[in-house]
Amino acid sequence: MIQFKTIDGLLLRDMAMAGTSLLERNREAVDALNVFPVPDGDTGTNMTLTMQSAIREINSKEYLRADEAASALSKGALKGARGNSGVITSQLLRGFAKALKGVEKITPLQFAEALGKGAEVAYKAVMKPKEGTILTVARVIAEDALKQAQKDPDDYDALISVMLKSGEAILKKTPDMLPALKQAGVVDSGGRGLLLIYQGYAAVLRGEDINLACTGIEESSEDQTDDWHDLTRDLTHTYCVNFDIHTFREDCDEHDLDSFRRRLNRIGDCVQVQGDLSGAHIHVHTDNPGLTLEYGIELGELSNIQIDNLAEMKRALEQGENTDSAEEEPLEPGKEYGMVAVSLGDGFTSFFRDLNVDQIVEGGQTMNPSVDDILHAITKVNAEHIFVLPNNGNVIFAANQAAKMSDRDVRVIPTKNVAMGIAAAIAFQGELPAEENFDRMSEAAEHVKTATVTYAIRDSEYNGIAIREGDVIGLHNGQIEMSGNSVEDVALEIMKNVVTEEDELITVYYGADVTEAQAKALASRLAEEYRDCDVEYHNGGQPLYYYLISVE
Repeated sequence: MIQFKTIDGLLLRDMAMAGTSLLERNREAVDALNVFPVPDGDTGTNMTLTMQSAIREINSKEYLRADEAASALSKGALKGARGNSGVITSQLLRGFAKALKGVEKITPLQFAEALGKGAEVAYKAVMKPKEGTILTVARVIAEDALKQAQKDPDDYDALISVMLKSGEAILKKTPDMLPALKQAGVVDSGGRGLLLIYQGYAAVLRGEDINLACTGIEESSEDQTDDWHDLTRDLTHTYCVNFDIHTFREDCDEHDLDSFRRRLNRIGDCVQVQGDLSGAHIHVHTDNPGLTLEYGIELGELSNIQIDNLAEMKRALEQGENTDSAEEEPLEPGKEYGMVAVSLGDGFTSFFRDLNVDQIVEGGQTMNPSVDDILHAITKVNAEHIFVLPNNGNVIFAANQAAKMSDRDVRVIPTKNVAMGIAAAIAFQGELPAEENFDRMSEAAEHVKTATVTYAIRDSEYNGIAIREGDVIGLHNGQIEMSGNSVEDVALEIMKNVVTEEDELITVYYGADVTEAQAKALASRLAEEYRDCDVEYHNGGQPLYYYLISVE
C-alpha cells in the first residue's frame, strides 16, 4: 500500500534510480527481444545507458524540488541518449519535465498529466511514429493513468497499479500491431524496457525490494552478477566493488537491506543488491570502497571481496588504442565544410579518414554513440557547414538530435550503414553549395544496395524462413532473406537477390572474424558470377558481421 501523497525531488530521484537498476539487471533480456535474431540487439543496452546518464545528472546535486529533479533527469537522458529507444526515452523524460515546470511536489494527477506530456513529446520527435512500439506503450499507460487520476486525484496506490496493469496489457498486444514482432514471437523491446522503469518506480513507492519485483521477464539461469563496464565513456567513479554478505545480524530485516541499497546509491552508481537475508551479492561503482564495505559490515559478515580500479583499466585501454589521443586535439582552422562519421572497425575508419572526414565517432551496430558523443564531435569541427554520416539506422535519430542542439549548420545524411556513408562521402564536392552537396550525398547513399552476412542468436522464423540458433543468415537492405550453414554459400546466394543488370561495382568489406584469404576467395567467385561488374574486397574490420557487401 502506497502511503505517499506527493513526490518531491528526492523521492523522484530514488524512483528513477530503482527503475534504472531494474532495467540494467534485465538489460540482456530486453536486448534479446530484438525482432531479428541477429547478434546486435541493443534496445536494453541503449535504454540502460541513457537512463544511467540521467541518473548521473540527477545525482550531481541534491534536488529537493520535483521540477528541478525532473529537469535534471531530462537533461542527463538527452545528453546520454543512444539509439532510437534511448532517444525516445529521453523525449519521454523531456515531456515529463516540461509538464512539471513550477511543481515542487507532484500529486497523482500531475504525475499522470506529465506521463501524457511525455508521450506527446516523444511522438512529435519521431518523423513516422509506428504503433506497437515503445510509443504506443507510453501513450496507453499515460491515457489509462490520467483516467484513474481524474477519478481518484490523491491515490498513488491506485495510479501505480493501473500503470503497471495497463503496461502489461498493451505490451501483450504489440505483436498484433507489428507483424515483425508476431513473426519473431516477441513483444516490443522498448515497451518492455519502459515498463521495467515504471516497475522500479512502483517498488520504491511501495517500499518493496526491487530484487523481488515482478518484471514479466523470465529469470535467466545464468549468473546475473557479471559486471559490465563501458570503459570507452567517461567514468563517474573510480572503483568497482563486489562482495557477498552472509550470516546477517539476527535483528536485520528487509527494511535494513533496502536502506543499505539507498545508502549505496548516495555514494555511487550501477548499484546491484542481489539476494535476500539468506545471502546477498553486492556490486557498486564508487569513489569510496572503504565506506561501502563499512555499510556491508553493519549488516553481516563479508566474503569474496573484490575491488577493481576502473580508472586504471580505462588508462590501459586507452594506451592500447592508436586512433584517438587521450588529450583534446586543438581546434582545426576554420573552413567552409566539415564531415563527421560514425564508424566501427579499423578498416572503415581508415576509409573515412582517407575521404577527409574530420571526426570519427566510434560506434555502430554493437554500441550506438550517444547524442553527446556526436555533438562533441560536431563541436570539434571548425567549419561553417557540417555533414554527419550516422551510418546506422539506429543512430540517425541521435544524430538528428545532436544537430538540433548544435549552433552550427549541421546536416545529417540518413546513411543506414557504412557502405552508404562511404558513397555519400565520395559524392561530396567542396566547390558546390551546401544544399546541393546535401542532395548529392543523400542521393549517392540511396543508390547503394547492401547485403550483410551474420549469424543467428536464437531459433526464429522470419518471412517463412526457418532459422536456428547458430545459422548463418543473409540480409538484403536490412531484411533477412537467407539462412544456411556456410558463410560463403549464404553470401553468394544472397547476392542473387541484390545484383541486377544495371549494376557496375561490387565491394566486399570483410569483418574481424574473416581472413583476407577467405574474402579474396569470395570476391573471386563473385567476379566469375557477375562478369559485368568490377569486384573489390577490403578489410572493414567490423565485429559480428562476416561481410558487408555493397552494390552500385
